[in-house]
Amino acid sequence: MIEPVQELSKFRMPAGFRGRSAAYVQCWWIVQATLFGMSPQFMFRWRNWLLRMFGATVGAGVRVRPSARVTYPWKLSIGDWSWVGDGAVLYSLERIVIGRNVSISQRCYLCAGSHDYTRRDFAYVLDPAKTRIVVEDEAWLANDVFVAPE
Repeated sequence: MIEPVQELSKFRMPAGFRGRSAAYVQCWWIVQATLFGMSPQFMFRWRNWLLRMFGATVGAGVRVRPSARVTYPWKLSIGDWSWVGDGAVLYSLERIVIGRNVSISQRCYLCAGSHDYTRRDFAYVLDPAKTRIVVEDEAWLANDVFVAPE
């Protein structure tokens, strides 16, 4: 029999990993699915306000589409006049910093998290220096781009 490389039954969520309580996370996910996700396209200020209420830093003139998804807004910063397109995913297990005048086009996936594939328990990589994402000012991530952590 071949010895398994990974044993996902051994995986454990690290304490404090989310940066907020499980109840707070669930509250955000409910708000995102309803008040955020069901809001009309033109209600950018409303969605920015919701993101700020859950701890995101959101600059002036930011346009986040209602179908965009943010895992943990308290780990997100978006600079002035940046756009996040339809179906974009900001998987903010660690910090995602989006500069000024950035266009994150539709269906882009920014994945600020990783696993240690050399460990049998497939543990999260918890080093913010290795798992954050920084998108510099005036960048354009075109349609369907995948961005992995540094």
